[in-house]
Amino acid sequence: MTALPKAELHVHLEGTLEPEDMARFARRNGLALPWVTPDELRAAYSFTGLENFLAVYFAGCGVLRTRADFRELTAAYLRRAAGQGVRRAEMLFGPQAFLDHDVPIDDQLGGITDAIAEAREETGIEGALLVSAHRHRTEADALELLDLIRPWRSHVLGVGLGSAERGNPPAKFARYFAAARGQGYRTTCHAGEEGPAAYIREALEVCDVDRIDHGYTATDDPSLVSLLADRQVTLTMCPLSNLRLRVTDDLRTYPLKRLMDAGVPVTVNSDDPSYFGGYVNENYEAVTEALQLSDADVITLARNSFTGSFAPAEETAKALAELG
Repeated sequence: MTALPKAELHVHLEGTLEPEDMARFARRNGLALPWVTPDELRAAYSFTGLENFLAVYFAGCGVLRTRADFRELTAAYLRRAAGQGVRRAEMLFGPQAFLDHDVPIDDQLGGITDAIAEAREETGIEGALLVSAHRHRTEADALELLDLIRPWRSHVLGVGLGSAERGNPPAKFARYFAAARGQGYRTTCHAGEEGPAAYIREALEVCDVDRIDHGYTATDDPSLVSLLADRQVTLTMCPLSNLRLRVTDDLRTYPLKRLMDAGVPVTVNSDDPSYFGGYVNENYEAVTEALQLSDADVITLARNSFTGSFAPAEETAKALAELG
């Protein structure tokens, strides 16, 4: 899979924090963790669902406190991604978790954008930043976040919505997405991971987002699948994440191929790779084996990752030409 050029469209920077680095950042910043060793932390990665995972995830976020921390985190992910054949990475990042610890937004976004520029020079990978609001918070909080990142507008490509889905429908954030579109951001929304297919429809019809993160439950509503195909809305699916969080019990029944066959542009991504046992190539490999995908199917997934990206047209054309 490393030789296959691809883009990654659904990866949370916070979710690329490896246990050894979490421990290192904690020591550097004089912070205590609930786990003594990286192996103890890995043992905590037996998740019963999204909310159980988020408790560990947000604990990990607490160790990142300085501009250097965010630069090193981003640089490590981009190096690994480039080594797996990723040409473009559109990275989600949730500043609210760090604002809770009084980390200035300039330190957060400054460290990330420093690493993006460095990685472009070192490996040629194109990194792009998508700022994500937490849906377990209020829409007022999300709108405040938009105001906070305004000085960074030229460095932030788009905005998204993540965190605990149940009880937090996309429509709750309709004004947030409208404001983001008005400011020229591209938009994406987590929907249909643990939430129903109706949440995917809401994200499209109420929030008018460009892209859907996950979209696993779309096949519960055939008319929604038709809508996704007709509009060519890209789904950023995350097989190993869905398996580890028990969204699916068996990748052999994973709906990715059914959605592809219905004409929906599906992509494969890693979500929070350090927690779910695999970066983008491991996700490609797992779903290819489970669903017995053909070489043509895999190339289609890679093509979808570029056509579903928010890249400039010339960058997409160059990537597609590389795929042949």
